[in-house]
Amino acid sequence: MNWLNILIQGALLGGLYALFAIGLSLSFGIMRLVNIAHGDLIVLSAYVALMAINATGMHPILSLVIVIPVMSALGYLLQRGLLNLTLSGGLLPPLLVTFGISVIIENLLLEAFGAHGHKLQAGTIEIDSVRVGGIAVGVYPLIVFATAVVAIAGLQLVFYRTTLGRAFRATSDDAATAELMGVDNRHLYAAAMATAMIFTALAGVLMAIRTTFDPASGPIRLIFAFEAVIIGGLGSLWGTLLGGMVLGIAQAVGAALSPTWQILAGHIAFLVILVLRPSGFFPRMRD
Repeated sequence: MNWLNILIQGALLGGLYALFAIGLSLSFGIMRLVNIAHGDLIVLSAYVALMAINATGMHPILSLVIVIPVMSALGYLLQRGLLNLTLSGGLLPPLLVTFGISVIIENLLLEAFGAHGHKLQAGTIEIDSVRVGGIAVGVYPLIVFATAVVAIAGLQLVFYRTTLGRAFRATSDDAATAELMGVDNRHLYAAAMATAMIFTALAGVLMAIRTTFDPASGPIRLIFAFEAVIIGGLGSLWGTLLGGMVLGIAQAVGAALSPTWQILAGHIAFLVILVLRPSGFFPRMRD
């Protein structure tokens, strides 16, 4: 058993989990919104890509030019028209409303597409590999991991080098004071959700190329995203990447020991880290 290969494959899988988690981290970091529908929105992105591909015959990667604007617009409208109304009542109203959105999305997808699984076919890129030393590393997992790194680096630039990013950080620190300084919080929160949905769309399409998906696939994606965010530390984007890698490595090690241990090993790693370091590796959020 080549443990180095197992660790590499697990770390690369963590890139996908980090993409799952970015949108969840943004929505909580800026708005303190725990989005229970996040996993179902990832799956919805995959179905939007499926519809675009069936309608145009385009490559799954190219479908992002349709999926990202559609999901970003949906995020803006959901936040501006519905979720903003729940933010003043504490954590419970957003939890209940996003749970309802989750149920609606799952049932609409079930009605429209049935319960069977789908997968986006991207051609030979799915099976191509490169050799690093004596280890064969898949090209597609490398692309996904590199995408996660670029996405997080890009977000860091937005947060610390742009006016919008400064407004996001100010609102996250003190929404009332930011509003007194002229920030339209309703619009800013909607813009934050639209931004989060860009990465949700990206995660959904890349996931759909890697594995099958169906209308009931959302909750497990939400769990992976939640675990990656907590392991990395609330508010830390690079911590989210580390959290995804820890989760991916734990699952890879578990699968190497026994196929039935893959998912369970990730949950166990999450619980161990939660006990030993409840705030995660690089917490940024402060009450």
